[in-house]
Amino acid sequence: MSSEVLVALLSLAGTLIGTLGGILAANRLVTYRIEQLEEKVNKHNQVIERTFRLEGQMVEVQHEIKDIKSKL
Repeated sequence: MSSEVLVALLSLAGTLIGTLGGILAANRLVTYRIEQLEEKVNKHNQVIERTFRLEGQMVEVQHEIKDIKSKL
């Protein structure tokens, strides 16, 4: 096998290894960032749910205050 073919095959192997390594690294980074975003979304959704419950409780309290004022 000539030296040019050997160099070409080694270059191909190096390129493939480098490309696959880059793809895997990028994939890990994207997966990590998606997980972080999911955590942020879950925290946000919990705040929204708690706020919704508190607003419902405030409506009930306001009705009770009106009932108490009307009895006085």
